[in-house]
Amino acid sequence: MEETYLLNVEGVKKKILHGGQGELPKLQDGSKFTFHFQTLKDNFERTVIDDSREAGMPMEIIVGKMFKLEIWETLLSSMRIGEVAEFWCDITHTGMYALVSRGMRRISEGRDPLEGQKHRCGMGNMFDYHSTGYADLDELQRTPQPLIFVMELFRVRGMEGWLPEQEQLGQAAQLLLSMQVEEPSAYKRDTWAMNNEEKLAAVPVLHSEGNRLVLRREFAQAAAKYQEAVICLRNLQAKEKPWEDDWLKLESLVTPLVLNYCQCQLELGEYYEVLEHTTELLQKHNDNAKAYFKRAKAHAAVWNEREAREDFMRVAHLDPSMAAAVKKELKQLGERMRKKHVEDRKRYKGLFQSPQGQ
Repeated sequence: MEETYLLNVEGVKKKILHGGQGELPKLQDGSKFTFHFQTLKDNFERTVIDDSREAGMPMEIIVGKMFKLEIWETLLSSMRIGEVAEFWCDITHTGMYALVSRGMRRISEGRDPLEGQKHRCGMGNMFDYHSTGYADLDELQRTPQPLIFVMELFRVRGMEGWLPEQEQLGQAAQLLLSMQVEEPSAYKRDTWAMNNEEKLAAVPVLHSEGNRLVLRREFAQAAAKYQEAVICLRNLQAKEKPWEDDWLKLESLVTPLVLNYCQCQLELGEYYEVLEHTTELLQKHNDNAKAYFKRAKAHAAVWNEREAREDFMRVAHLDPSMAAAVKKELKQLGERMRKKHVEDRKRYKGLFQSPQGQ
């Protein structure tokens, strides 16, 4: 069961995805964390920025060695061995991420992470360059934003209460430590930990689970399933060239999932969420009648009469089979707007009418 915690650090939220073992680490300078991580944008698709599994190596940082992203020491210090946790961090903690990621990527590519860097503070170096060499990191530099870090802690060396050398451990303890470092955790794997084939295989399962929850009118849970499926597909899509065949095949799977998600949000009364995602969808697919229909209903719900009518008429033009549904919605919209106008007139009349006798 996922649990959310507020650490004693402003601008950080923690969600435990899988519990760990033992006590929280009591650290000292020189303690070394070994962990896998994934960095995500805080958006609907939870766009993946970096993934240590994709890079093929776990991450290691040493306490007290002035790692540029200081918040990671705090996050890891809140974790037990074997724990998997998700941390949301606001921009006060993520401003240096682009530089840290640039260095890690260069290392994974077999390049010098400090190549061309002047001997100045990290922020100074950031302003020395127009580009990190990576388009997504350049975007992070231009528009600092909150980030999500998913971390799986394998091992802490030099930690108080732990013997640092395996030779001092019993055979059973050595086996346990080996499993913690080398074997996948025994928790239901979230999409962040899946490989490409597993992500693709998860999509129809998540889609089906979402549909089942809709039938039970559990719209919030269904929306979460559809969103998770979209995240799988967007992660795969990011590896393809936009608008080429493989990208378009994945996009054809994304579209109905986003529409299902929006329908759930309509049922939940999250109309501005619907406006955001249908508009984004229509920027890519401006002939999608269902997207216009859902956006029109959201506009109508928030009293955007002109926009709602335009979208409903667009639906009827694109898909004549929906003309009857459009006619019904336009009639309901007209009745709601007339009722609202009458109520507004009464309200304003009462507001500005002088009290009797004055």
